[in-house]
Amino acid sequence: MAETAKILSPDKIVLIPDLNAGCSLADSAPADKFAEFIKLYPDHTVISYVNTTAEVKAMSDIICTSSNAVAIVNSLPKNEKIIFGPDRNLGNYIKSVTGREMVIWDGACHVHEEFSVERIIDLKKDFPNAKLVAHPECKKPILIMADFIGSTAALLNFTISDNATEYIVATESGIIHQMRKENSGKTFIPAPPIDSTCGCNDCNFMKLITLKKMYLTLLYEKPEIVLDNAIIEKAKIPIIRMLEISQRFGL
Repeated sequence: MAETAKILSPDKIVLIPDLNAGCSLADSAPADKFAEFIKLYPDHTVISYVNTTAEVKAMSDIICTSSNAVAIVNSLPKNEKIIFGPDRNLGNYIKSVTGREMVIWDGACHVHEEFSVERIIDLKKDFPNAKLVAHPECKKPILIMADFIGSTAALLNFTISDNATEYIVATESGIIHQMRKENSGKTFIPAPPIDSTCGCNDCNFMKLITLKKMYLTLLYEKPEIVLDNAIIEKAKIPIIRMLEISQRFGL
């Protein structure tokens, strides 16, 4: 996301408190391997999720987020051949919703891969009135069980407008803090991971960002995100195209 900010604002200083605070989903699509993959489908439009590196964005036709991915796909002609990457779970979800044929890269987010269907079923027995809300990066069995599927913002808005009082949340657990702030009196339970000995429903990369690191970054204005100008110019094109399509659909 820091790279995306730099792509959109190349003349501004973009800082990140820890250069190791990357993304498992972005890591699952190395630029060289992704380039080889899309060469196999030369007549396809490449739609890449925003959680990708600048290099992958630069070889894409359109970028999408979990909020606008369905609209982005539906904006293309019905006979358009599509490559979607890197998240296989989000890609398959979009495919099921839109009915479009897509070639999907085999990548995933480590957080959303780790939720346990069996443990969620057990949790539902303890909280029979709880609704399961899930991010579309979750595996298909989780999404089948879910009462609501949506982006992080959509999940938050659903819990605000919905009349239930208990929710099992299948996405990165950091959103639960905001859900509790916006929903006094409601109960939010993090969906359990397969491995009960780890905090696998937490993003290891996000947790690298601490208040101390943020303070030091602002104090010294380091580390700074630096990108090659050629990459910036190429990567900006699919991002701008996404923004134009989103504006057209009022997103």
